[in-house]
Amino acid sequence: MDIEKVNSMDFREFVDVFGNVVERCPLIAAAVWSQRPFSDLQDLKQHFYAFIDALPQSGQEGILRCHPDLAGRELQLGTLTAESQREQSSVGLPGLGADERLRLAELNAQYRARFGFPFVLAARLRAREAVPRELARRLHCPRAQELRTALGEVKTIARLRLADLLGIDPARL
Repeated sequence: MDIEKVNSMDFREFVDVFGNVVERCPLIAAAVWSQRPFSDLQDLKQHFYAFIDALPQSGQEGILRCHPDLAGRELQLGTLTAESQREQSSVGLPGLGADERLRLAELNAQYRARFGFPFVLAARLRAREAVPRELARRLHCPRAQELRTALGEVKTIARLRLADLLGIDPARL
């Protein structure tokens, strides 16, 4: 999809296509639509990033709370968004054994209790065994640092999802 196609979309189409670039946050796509026309695909991505950056901390934490736990209850119940299902599947999280699932559930619960939002990671860029290691490592980070890291992961996920939707190599965004 090229920038002309993106710029020609009406509001409903734009939100339908880009509404889950940021997990379960179609309002962001709605706000980004109003910034058209975009000069190029990089500009489109920057508008998503700028919206996230402009939010107060409570809004940024709200975005994080829209993300599911990795290998969590939603994966087990089959209620993930299509994008999250693909991302978690690509790293093999549905195939975790009972002990691995339990370990991740414990780490996810500790992380949520410490930070007040779920652990967010661009899982498809990691090996399966790296997920619990990274979660355990980040569990000990200062809160402000972890908020920045988690928002960086949200942006990485958004960039990858945009690349998927636009049919381009993520390195081009």
